Amino acid sequence: MQGISGTGADGADSIVVNGGYEDDLDLGDEIHYTGAGGNDPNLRKQIADQTLTQPGNAGLVTGELAGRPVRVVRGFRGDPAHSPATGYRYDGLYRVADHWSKVGLSGFLIWHFKLLRLTGDEAVDFVPVENLPAGDAEPGVKSGIVTRVIRSTKVSESVKKLYEGRCQICGVRLEVPGGLVAEGAHIRALGSPHKGPDVPSNVLCLCPNDHSRFDRGGLWIDDDLAVHDQEGAVVAQLTVKPGHQVALEYLQFHRAIWGK
Repeated sequence: MQGISGTGADGADSIVVNGGYEDDLDLGDEIHYTGAGGNDPNLRKQIADQTLTQPGNAGLVTGELAGRPVRVVRGFRGDPAHSPATGYRYDGLYRVADHWSKVGLSGFLIWHFKLLRLTGDEAVDFVPVENLPAGDAEPGVKSGIVTRVIRSTKVSESVKKLYEGRCQICGVRLEVPGGLVAEGAHIRALGSPHKGPDVPSNVLCLCPNDHSRFDRGGLWIDDDLAVHDQEGAVVAQLTVKPGHQVALEYLQFHRAIWGK
């Protein structure tokens, strides 16, 4: 039996958390779920590397990019703090918030998927179409509280100003009425689990396209600052201006989480 239902083309629709992988971490409302492949089901140990091309893993990536949640089922062999004593239990909808690679406990490359439980309000959006409510023609406004990593606008703005809004990878400078469109991209991502610093040496000035590709492993940068695409081909040389030192340790971290 597979732990992930769904493929890359259609996206994953459900997963089972049942202690099948030694690198799983179940925190209740947050799960670090080990992808499929390379696991000995009898020993419950990794015996080979995992890849993102495995259909179930690709399905979770598709769900992350499309913003579609997955159903989570917990089994009795999972973490006792969050699992049923016997049998299996449906535990609701979770979204795939992030994914990265790492060397697992048995020394093989694995892929981790960060899953976050949807709130009741968020889950309502995913009821079947035939059961959709009538809605509200004149919706009101409500306030909420969110937790997020605070990014220093001074740091990212200073890097973007240094490059005059020009992408360090493709060289594009996007001008719109009233200003420029450029993004401060953190090489080692902020927040859990990567916990990168908000410092200039960890920030690049990128266009929205290259920022999205870089954040999702579609672009990576070697120590010689050559920019590679997901197939490994060199597509550009990173532009670095005097006064901006790009830390190699953050580039190496970024490559490591994408298995490069």
